[in-house]
Amino acid sequence: MSKPVLVDTGPLVALVDRRDQYHDWAVLQWSALTPPLFTCEAVLAEACHLLRKFPPGPRAVLEHVARGVLVVSFVLSDEVRPITRLMSRYANVPMSLADACLVRMTEIQSGSHVLTLDGDFRVYRKNGRQVIPTILPV
Repeated sequence: MSKPVLVDTGPLVALVDRRDQYHDWAVLQWSALTPPLFTCEAVLAEACHLLRKFPPGPRAVLEHVARGVLVVSFVLSDEVRPITRLMSRYANVPMSLADACLVRMTEIQSGSHVLTLDGDFRVYRKNGRQVIPTILPV
C-alpha cells in the first residue's frame, strides 16, 4: 500500500492552470500518484480563489473531489486547538490556515507526504520536531 499523499494549494493550481510555471511538474506528479489523494477544505478554498479568473479553474478543482481523486479527510472543528497552536508557533513564517491543516494532517496520517510548491514545509515540523516528508520540485 502506498503512503498517503496530502495535496497543497500550489500543485492543485498548477495542475489546472496550463500557464502556471509548475504545470508540467504537477501533471507529472499527479500521473505518478495513486488516488485517492487527501486535502482539506482550506486548500480547496485557496485553490478556487486563486483560479477564480480562470474559467474552468474552480470547477476543475471541485471535479477532482467529485470524482474521488481528492478526498477531504479533515474536519477543522475537530482540530481547532492543535491548528491554533501550530499557527501561533509559526506566526513568524507566517503559517496559513491551509498549511496548518496540512501539517496537522501529517500528524494524524502516519507516513504521509505533502505534495507542495511551498518551501515553508521545510521549516514546519510535525509533532514538534519531526521533518515533514514532502514532494517538492527540485
